[in-house]
Amino acid sequence: MFSYVCTACGKKTPADTLAPVCGCGGLFELDFKSPKWDDAKIDQKCWSIFRYRDFMAVDGDAWQSVSLGEGMTPLVELEPGLYVKVDYAMPTLSFKDRGAATLVAHMKAIGVKSCVQDSSGNAGNAVAAYCARAGIQCEIYVPEGTSPKKITMIEAHGAKVHVIPGSRDHCADVCRARVREEGIYYANHVVNPFFYEGMKAYIYEVYEELGRIPEHVVLPVGNGTLFIGAVKALEHLLESGAIDHFPKIVALQSEYCDPLLKARELGLDAPVSIDVKPTIAEGIAIGKPLRGSELLEMMKKHDITVVAAPEDKILAARAKIARAGLYIEHTTAANFAAWDHYCELYGPSTDVLITLCGAGIKSDH
Repeated sequence: MFSYVCTACGKKTPADTLAPVCGCGGLFELDFKSPKWDDAKIDQKCWSIFRYRDFMAVDGDAWQSVSLGEGMTPLVELEPGLYVKVDYAMPTLSFKDRGAATLVAHMKAIGVKSCVQDSSGNAGNAVAAYCARAGIQCEIYVPEGTSPKKITMIEAHGAKVHVIPGSRDHCADVCRARVREEGIYYANHVVNPFFYEGMKAYIYEVYEELGRIPEHVVLPVGNGTLFIGAVKALEHLLESGAIDHFPKIVALQSEYCDPLLKARELGLDAPVSIDVKPTIAEGIAIGKPLRGSELLEMMKKHDITVVAAPEDKILAARAKIARAGLYIEHTTAANFAAWDHYCELYGPSTDVLITLCGAGIKSDH
């Protein structure tokens, strides 16, 4: 059985707890250190992220009845030196399936019967799908303005959807209030550390596919689930000697919602309080990232550059990638708009990895 460690007080708690956070209110981290990377430990007979389970915190064999074949997505060199990971080629058409698979596998292992979660759409859809697979009742809270097609998908999996007026941050507050009042399990992709275990596989897949990691890795950051998982995996590969240096990570935020970018510019250790403006990059419209201090600590440790995705460049970037044969959602297009902006600021660069977070059909609104 794994244990959690509180990031605030350091207290250890068995990971089969149904509580979302420590009694002191601090967020949990897993008390787990991956064994040294070894290609021989990859389960070549398993065609999902669980081929890397020896390097992830996975509870027994519960994953076998939860997995939907997530991960192992194509890696395409779209043009010389520009690699894209087609992460919308997963069961729920987004990169959140990796984390949902490991989180719901943990939930099944500890006997969770029902849960709630708040999301801008993709994570909620992923958790709803994997809960359906695992036989766990699920309710998803989404903010108004969420893509109708994402809501349709969530409901199709049998989950009840609550559309909450106001911002994404307010939506989270409403859902967390219910967790506190009713004690229902909070299957949240930001709070629960098991979600990040699945997100690590993004980097493991790239390393296995290329035999290396590109020099630049572009990562969208709203709540930072992919960012945290990717950084943890890169640290693991570096400590294991599988790679000899840390790549240059380019983290991006919407120019209309940039609490981490402003904090980096000011040299602060906590996100800046901002007024969130409406953005079509709904997946990263997080004004109050719950793990903001943790994200900024990682950014400082690895000298990570944060850039804004210009709002008026997102749709043009989406159209350009579609002309290359890949139809992506708006938040994914923000990755390309931000990368172009990075090159404008710091000079042209190549050998870059960009994730195609979600399918375009999910954000046609």
